[in-house]
Amino acid sequence: MAVILGEGDFRYEALAEWEKLPDGMELLETPGVAVDSKDRVYAFTRNPDNPVIVFDADGNVVRTFGQGIFGKRSHGILIGPDDSVWCADDGIHTITKFSPEGELLLTIGATNKPAPIWSGQPFNRPTHAGVSPNTGHIFVTDGYGNSRVHKYTAEGELVLSWGEPGIDAGQFIRPHNVAVDSDDLVYVADREAHRVQVFDADGNFVTMWNNIHRPDGMTLGPDGNIYVGELNGMGGVDDAPGLGHRVSILSRDGELLARFGDAEEGEEPGKFIAPHGIAVDSRGDIYVGEVAYTIRGSHMDPPRYPKSLKKLRKLG
Repeated sequence: MAVILGEGDFRYEALAEWEKLPDGMELLETPGVAVDSKDRVYAFTRNPDNPVIVFDADGNVVRTFGQGIFGKRSHGILIGPDDSVWCADDGIHTITKFSPEGELLLTIGATNKPAPIWSGQPFNRPTHAGVSPNTGHIFVTDGYGNSRVHKYTAEGELVLSWGEPGIDAGQFIRPHNVAVDSDDLVYVADREAHRVQVFDADGNFVTMWNNIHRPDGMTLGPDGNIYVGELNGMGGVDDAPGLGHRVSILSRDGELLARFGDAEEGEEPGKFIAPHGIAVDSRGDIYVGEVAYTIRGSHMDPPRYPKSLKKLRKLG
């Protein structure tokens, strides 16, 4: 029986299976996922043999790339306006740019040479990158060892930085994801503050949206809406029902349009364990990448890798 999520203009069939991996290839877990202009899906995995796995729209593997470039903490992935592929690895403190074919074009940050923690200098465990469709400027959330956003030119030269630890507007606890829209508004998912903050391209605070549980994955969909993957509960309440493991869709004005995901975590269709990356294709289909091993599988006896990539097919 089909599992249907959402309502109104946002109804989806949660597919039991989509990706068709060749024998011997595994995702392990999927902290990031992105979609290019041809609806090819890029899964950023924690499999060192195949860090980036590219699928066609039917789930067939097209290519893999990135072997030997990333560490054990591959984290976030973005497809730029020109279909370039941007990857954040918080373990080795780098942002890398690739061609769609997997050629390494640019590295920002010094591999395995972090800035001093909480110094505000780039990078100490960066989490994600966003690219302006107008100027090509690159915005990086420096989120685990800094509470900071950095802006770079398209060539990788630092322009400015903003943010510091705190709960006030313009401060961050953990800036985890960033997206840039056609008006050059910069959306920052401030995960541990349970909010999304919005800035202009110069880092000036515009507004914030609250009541979003640990916004983890975030992307600007082709319909102009903001899609957010919400992580599960925090320490001490990580197994509480109804805290995260869901997907929210918001307008660019911050209006909640849809929200779905079971109160209980799970691998089966319609449930999530740990949404961490999210992407939307031209048909409105949603792809959710999960850190299901880190959050749950590594604590199982024996440990195992739960399903970490899910597709929701748009209906109507």
